[in-house]
Parts: sequence; structure tokens; C-alpha cells
Amino acid sequence: MFHFFLLALFFISSSSPSHGAVQDFCVADYKAPEGPAGYSCKTPSKVTVDDFVFNLGTPGNTSNIIKAAVTPAFAAQFPGVNGLGISIARLDIAPGGVIPLHTHPGGSEVLVVIQGSILAGFISSSANVVYLKTLNKGDIMVFPKGLLHFQVNAGGVTAIAYVSFSSPSPGLQILDFALFANDLPSALVEKTTFLDDAQVKKLKAVLGGTG
Repeated sequence: MFHFFLLALFFISSSSPSHGAVQDFCVADYKAPEGPAGYSCKTPSKVTVDDFVFNLGTPGNTSNIIKAAVTPAFAAQFPGVNGLGISIARLDIAPGGVIPLHTHPGGSEVLVVIQGSILAGFISSSANVVYLKTLNKGDIMVFPKGLLHFQVNAGGVTAIAYVSFSSPSPGLQILDFALFANDLPSALVEKTTFLDDAQVKKLKAVLGGTG
């Protein structure tokens, strides 16, 4: 009798109409408002194959203060990844270049080196343990969500890497810019970082901060 009940329950559940259609994808509609959950979905009839294709073959411009460039293919640039829980970016780090300490509050990161060598690491939040490794072509390293991490060119040629994320919009906050590229009063920066006034004002001047 119990087996009959289970069999009947299976047929009832399998034949019940669905209350929500399963969508294959949600290509970002940049013309619609963006909400807390991300971009709205483009009307399927307006979706094309180009929405699912992105080119990361062009080197980024490393002529800047950090001698590095990040070319993102997040939901804001690559509509096809919207809603899929993934995204990717390209890193170009010139000799002497660095991707400073930063976090991605929205997703974990996997980095794969395809040219040159990169000294990469992250810091745990529980005991401030540093996990540091020099990566060469073909090496992969993972950076857990929300943890401070960095990448430094460890060779004499431009290093190139691709980084994938567990979110279409992983977010980015660079520690140096968060501290010194804003209008937070220098006295407060000094108090919270234990740096002296001259150093704080020097960094603010370099990174465009005021106060």
C-alpha cells in the first residue's frame, strides 16, 4: 500500500503544471533599469549570438601608475553572463607592475597564467595568514571570495593571465584607492592606518585624494 502511495505521488508531482518556466538564460538588457538582483533580461526575440561572445585578445593599456590593466568581461560588459553566476577578465601586468591589494566582495576568483610569471597571494581573514606563490605559465591559483589579494609581475616580460569569477558582477575594491583616492580627512586616515601625516598626504596626492 505504501509503495502504491509513493507511485501515485510521483505521477501527481510529475504531471503537475509548473508555476514558473525555466529560462535558458537572462541576457542583460542595458536599456532597462538595473536592480539589486542585476540586469533585467533582454526579450528573447532580441537576443543574438553576439550577446554570448566577447573578445579578450587585445592587450590592456599598462601605461599607468600600477603598470597593469584589467579588461573585464563582467555582466556590465558581457551581457551573456548575466544571471549565470560566472564572468571572466584579462590581466596585463608590465614589468614592475602590480595589481594592488584588493577584494571582490561578490565572488571567488580563479587565475590562470598564460604568459610570464606572477607573484600572487591572498590573506586569510581569521588569522591574517599569507598564502603566497610565484606562478608561471599554465599555473592556476584560487582566491576565495572577499579576501584581500594581489598580483605582481615576477619576471622581465609582460605577464598575461585570465581570471574567472563565480559571479557575473564580482565587484572590485582596491585597498590603496579606497584609503587614499577619496575625500576622507587625512587625520582620520592617519588615525585608522597608523601612518604619519606626510605619508598620507603624499599618497593622497599620488592617487588623487583630498582632505
